[in-house]
Amino acid sequence: MGTIQESEERAPVKRDKRLGERVHDVVQTRAFLLAAIAVVLLLLLVLAQLQGVSAERLLSLAAWGMMLGGIIGLGSIGLTLVYGVLKFPNFSHGALVTLGAYFTFAFLAWLPQGEPLSPLSFGWEFPVALLLSMPLVGLVAMVVDRAVYRRLRNQHAHLVLFAMASLAMAFFLRSIIYIAWGPDFHFYYPGRPNPALTLPLNIRVRADQLFILALALVLMLGVYALLERTRIGKAMRATADNPELAQVRGINTERVIAWTWLLGGALAAAGGTMYGLSSQLRPEMGFWLLLPMFAATIMGGIGNPYGALAGALIIGVAHQVSTAFLDPTYGPAVAFVLMVIVLLVRPQGLFGRGGG
Repeated sequence: MGTIQESEERAPVKRDKRLGERVHDVVQTRAFLLAAIAVVLLLLLVLAQLQGVSAERLLSLAAWGMMLGGIIGLGSIGLTLVYGVLKFPNFSHGALVTLGAYFTFAFLAWLPQGEPLSPLSFGWEFPVALLLSMPLVGLVAMVVDRAVYRRLRNQHAHLVLFAMASLAMAFFLRSIIYIAWGPDFHFYYPGRPNPALTLPLNIRVRADQLFILALALVLMLGVYALLERTRIGKAMRATADNPELAQVRGINTERVIAWTWLLGGALAAAGGTMYGLSSQLRPEMGFWLLLPMFAATIMGGIGNPYGALAGALIIGVAHQVSTAFLDPTYGPAVAFVLMVIVLLVRPQGLFGRGGG
């Protein structure tokens, strides 16, 4: 009799446990995370409407957000590649973004100035300066790895030491920027007009913003081709999946790591240059982009470059739409809120492995 009573008492507990597990499984799906992100974006739109912001203005802000997402995406793709292969958060990545912007600034001062490529605000010298700065920042990233991170790898150092070392390198690189270019703001083309274009639905954007978004998509396609179609790309993916197995199969992991730093640094330089083109250059610009870049990396799925771009576009749009009713200085808080939602709902991100 007692056994029957105990079984009857356990039945509701088991049912509650199974219900809790089902709810947990549903909450951790990709669909639920997308729904949660959509709710946040919808809330931002509602708050903007309550402030009397017109639909045309919101569409323009969304378009600007896509441009900002392209900039964040270029940085976050490099960040997620480094994490995927080396398995540590590189806090000096923001300094590489800044360094790329300033290298482009230095090359522009050295190259002869051409006529603006209408309707863009810059001439042929700007893409040339960008192409020169990208591999240079990639080389700087490789030198930093050889001087600092490889020593830690050889000593099998703890993850915390890698993180602290990257933070130290961030301050070191920023100090070099202060010494070389000073603390003042700089512009690539001071005083040069950059009129807005009117697109369908009365969306107003500058031609430079369209160039930034197009460049981000082209570079993303280049990364896709590299990772999927080349031997070094396949080696990078194999090393990211299982470094020990990659070594057993004869893959030179140090060579893969060097290529990862080169690619990550080059993309960081492109992102910094595009951010400098859209606003201005300042020594802290990469630091202020660091949180959105990490948020995009986490949202898309750590180690997934395609997810990083998707996460960056979402964060860029949310950031810009929030400026309709918030001071722009609070923009990073929007990225932080989205990052917390992802960590609570689906820590592996939109395109990460597991659940979904």
